[in-house]
Amino acid sequence: MSDFSTSLAAFAAGPVETTLQTRVVTSLSVLDWIAVGRSGVDEPVSKAVRDLVLSEEGATQAHLFGGGSAPLRGAALVNGTVSHALDYDDTHFAHIGHPSVAVLPAALALSEWDDRILVDFLEAALVGMEVSVRAGLWLGRAHYQAGFHQTATAGAFGAAVAAGRVLRFDADQMHMLLGLTATRAAGLKAQFGTMGKPYNAGLAASAGVEAALLIARGFEANPNTLEGQYGFGATHSGEGDAQTALDGLGDEWLFETVSHKFHACCHGLHAALEAARDLDIAEPEVAEIKVKTHPRWMSVCNQTSPTTGLGAKFSYRTVIAMQALGYDTALPDSYSEKVCTNPRLTSLRDRITVEADDALTETQAHLTLLRRDGARLEATHDLMAPMTLSDREDRVRGKAAKLIGGDDADAIWSMLRTGGRARDLAERLAS
Repeated sequence: MSDFSTSLAAFAAGPVETTLQTRVVTSLSVLDWIAVGRSGVDEPVSKAVRDLVLSEEGATQAHLFGGGSAPLRGAALVNGTVSHALDYDDTHFAHIGHPSVAVLPAALALSEWDDRILVDFLEAALVGMEVSVRAGLWLGRAHYQAGFHQTATAGAFGAAVAAGRVLRFDADQMHMLLGLTATRAAGLKAQFGTMGKPYNAGLAASAGVEAALLIARGFEANPNTLEGQYGFGATHSGEGDAQTALDGLGDEWLFETVSHKFHACCHGLHAALEAARDLDIAEPEVAEIKVKTHPRWMSVCNQTSPTTGLGAKFSYRTVIAMQALGYDTALPDSYSEKVCTNPRLTSLRDRITVEADDALTETQAHLTLLRRDGARLEATHDLMAPMTLSDREDRVRGKAAKLIGGDDADAIWSMLRTGGRARDLAERLAS
């Protein structure tokens, strides 16, 4: 048996102890996921995937964002895709992935179908998201740099574990589940900036549900397919650092350090946007802006001159110019083809340069502003700078209120904190 996969399986099936902070952060991620999912239902990719699943007229087992119900796998596919359509969901920088959009659709679909209470759903979601982060750490940066999308690959393992926990799998079943999921986990960074990126999240959620339902039916697979010569790590450019990935498992929740988005664009841009806020950039005063970022982001979100709203979400030059011109980067509607072709924006964008800097971490950015009067201003921001639990709650709940309305956001938050049944929460996907 393989140490990494068996350790993950034992953790996934075993008892867990949580702290108040862990529970609140998990609940905030669920609220955030519902808010961004409901806001993304009208995106073209959302409509395409919803129409496909609903056209099949399958069993009505789990609710969908935007209304209606579908079979479990289809619901996970739709809800994963829709909730990542705006690229406004949470990110975990330990493996550069989006845990919620892969794991929560699987956990909620199974929890609704199995009529579980919210406490069970939240626990399954937390365990699944923790496994997603740990799997991502095990695969390492080489996996990401080779072109694999961690949300889709590591996320599929998290989605499967969350589904398996709802179905009360023991450690042997979890081990078999991880092995089967290894043959289904897939997703490429080449899809970034297209509909394929949010679809990757839906694929991960759906694959996790499918694998769990098969294992529940007695399906047998090689459980040791994460490690080994022909395993997932070896065939997907994984570094295989099991010791680092397992460190503190069961005692420390790495998911607690998840980063929630407060700008409706790729998370790699957020440190630069926060630094720009610190400088209080106003377009008429700008002679030149220099952005320095970690080298990893240069191939992710450095589209130089995008012409679409989706492309703008992956462009340092565009979002900094938007902020300087007074666009609200927290609003999804701010990103559009019209914005990208605004002459004032393109003029300012041409005065912005982006450089890689090895001295910065993946969560940092440094901005230098040269003003027309000759003044030089600089600011650095780190997304990992400590945020109190109350500040995090205020910002996430404020974001949710902005997206779906204060009454709905408050009602969902109350439900998550006081309890109820998963099906009641699932009904909120369509409100």
